[in-house]
Amino acid sequence: MIKEIKQIECSKMPSILGGGLSGLSAAFYLLQKGVSGRQIQLFEASARYGGWIKSVQQKGGEFIFECGPRTIRPVGESGRNTLALLEALKLEQEIVPILKSSPAARRRMIYVNGQLHVLPSSLMGALKKQSPFSRPLVAALFHDIRTGKSPELLEDESMYSFVHRRFGQEIADYAISPMICGICAGNAKEISVKFLMKDLFANEQQYGGVVRGMLGSALSSKNKKTNQDASKLAQRAKTEKWSIYSLKGGLETLPKTLFQHLNENYVKITPNSECISMNFGKNGVDLQFRDSTEATESVVAALPSYKLSEIVKQQHPMLSEMLSGIPYVDVGVVNVQYSSPDVLKEQGFGFLAAPLEKIPILGVIFDSCCFDTKPNTVLTVMMGGHWFREYFGESPKEGDLLATAQKYLKEILKIQESPTESRVNILRKCIPQYIPTFGSEVYSTMRCVPSASWSE
Repeated sequence: MIKEIKQIECSKMPSILGGGLSGLSAAFYLLQKGVSGRQIQLFEASARYGGWIKSVQQKGGEFIFECGPRTIRPVGESGRNTLALLEALKLEQEIVPILKSSPAARRRMIYVNGQLHVLPSSLMGALKKQSPFSRPLVAALFHDIRTGKSPELLEDESMYSFVHRRFGQEIADYAISPMICGICAGNAKEISVKFLMKDLFANEQQYGGVVRGMLGSALSSKNKKTNQDASKLAQRAKTEKWSIYSLKGGLETLPKTLFQHLNENYVKITPNSECISMNFGKNGVDLQFRDSTEATESVVAALPSYKLSEIVKQQHPMLSEMLSGIPYVDVGVVNVQYSSPDVLKEQGFGFLAAPLEKIPILGVIFDSCCFDTKPNTVLTVMMGGHWFREYFGESPKEGDLLATAQKYLKEILKIQESPTESRVNILRKCIPQYIPTFGSEVYSTMRCVPSASWSE
């Protein structure tokens, strides 16, 4: 996002399509770049801002139901950018970190072979044989070294294929497949390795193995200067050893604060304005809405690919076809609350279910272990994803999803009580599924469109 914003000239009047976190952030970075707020227009198709991020206060704020994303990782370039954003918005005091030493960070579980298994969280744990794996996890590294260089240079492949090839079937089935369910509610056999592990894949292709690649990459970058800890907040996260974090009042505090910041800086924000077509000309872009047409000089499209596909279809049919070909999945999110703090016997972040189990839930997040919800126990059950229609059909009832969630909470976590409060959300087409080689082709095509900035 930041790299694309840098390419928009300050003298141009930019328009932003989409009022989710990407669109709001785009407007923020344009302000940071020196563009006057009065020059920036942001259009949102609905009456609400924040996209899939939605935090619902329960019992006057006694606890929160997160209906979508709930935590942020502080590492990597995107993690550091987000911390810098929070610092600029003066949200430092609102951060609720989960430290690497906490049970929520150290105890992450998978549901395999009808049982919960705690994944190793230390080097000592990786050196020991631990169920459900038949060998210590460190053996997977030796498997990678013995495998050697791939007989051919690959353009891309699925996450499952890559991990199976480099580390063996157990790691692919019991570790990576559940992990993909947690990251993008997808099937590891269909998700691109270049989308999620681009650097590892590139190093393997260059150095002949993942372990060799990690060592080679570390040595080559040893003397390079970096500004990765540019913000004070990033330094704090590193010093205090944050694993993940959220915000007081829920993660929706971030888009709400962004919205307030944009309003204070006179950004023109228009709700209930769905763009239906976009036409590029020599002098700019015409945006067609239901009842009006807006002329602008540049566009940041912070929209799902299937929506952007329809908007550019008339003028750029090939791009439209590629965008519409990116599959999305539906996810059922069931939040439950119990009045007793003793309902949950396990401690940890939660568990992910291996697809081999063939059950309709992707996993369960133990909100009560991550954040202070006393005296309540709060859990979130994630359901469906790649397999949503297989298990729930085209138009499931919310009551059916709640009943299914309770069924598996009883079977897996031995929770016999019915929840005191609950909330069911069916998030339609909420997560894109980037299949091998597809994402890079779309990005390359989009870059050929004049006066456009691409935002996933």
